[in-house]
Amino acid sequence: MITAADIFNASVLIVDDQESNVQLLRQILQEAGYTRVSSTMDPHSVAGLHRENRYDLILLDLKMPGMDGFQVMENLKAIETEGYIPVLVITAEPGHKLRALQGGAKDFISKPFDVIEVKTRIHNMLEVRLLNRRLDNYNKVLEQTVQERTAELRASEARFRALTELASDWYWESDEHQRVTKVSGPILDMLGIQMGASMDETRVLQGSGWNESERAELEANIKARRPFIDFPFSRVNPDGSHQYFRASGEPIFDRSARFIGYRGIGVEVSRHLFAETAAAGA
Repeated sequence: MITAADIFNASVLIVDDQESNVQLLRQILQEAGYTRVSSTMDPHSVAGLHRENRYDLILLDLKMPGMDGFQVMENLKAIETEGYIPVLVITAEPGHKLRALQGGAKDFISKPFDVIEVKTRIHNMLEVRLLNRRLDNYNKVLEQTVQERTAELRASEARFRALTELASDWYWESDEHQRVTKVSGPILDMLGIQMGASMDETRVLQGSGWNESERAELEANIKARRPFIDFPFSRVNPDGSHQYFRASGEPIFDRSARFIGYRGIGVEVSRHLFAETAAAGA
């Protein structure tokens, strides 16, 4: 919301080579309540003044000796890199109005001055200008916030992955068809999974050697969209050796509560079981 105080505190620069016009515009603005009004009769100084002060509005006479208003606007374009030139031109020649608008001016005031027209056009243009600036600032803050949140999420994901890798042998994700979509760690080698032509063709617990009752129970959990913790499963390798694993997983749902797959962690516990068996036999 732009208030009257915001508008009357906006910075305005008057540019005209005629002192009488400068004084008249100053008087109109000050009587209307504007508090930050500056002026110059030197068109060559406008770009430098704007670069230093970033005026909210420049009242610019088009017909000036040495450098006319069109040339001044060209110089301002090099400063306003986002393309918005806050210029309201002053002209007594109707034919210059269209050219001025095409050159980047946002509005115009005709000579001789009509006080009501001057006040109205200046007020309206400042209101639009301040709204645009506030929107630009909001967008910049929003963009910065998004960048910061994205960086935080990436850092959080990196920490999660690091902790997962420390606490388990692998991390995995699968889609709603049990196709492996993401892995971290030696899951494929440990489980003896052969990669398909693409990751989409690689399925969890595919191939032979698995304990069929365990696989059926795991698939039943997945079909029912149930989470599972330390689920035990095993396989017999072609050389007759046994491997034992434990896995934990949870179903994933999108914002519309549609099931889109699973994610989880797993560890191979073969050595632990063998060590426990050996200790019990001793």
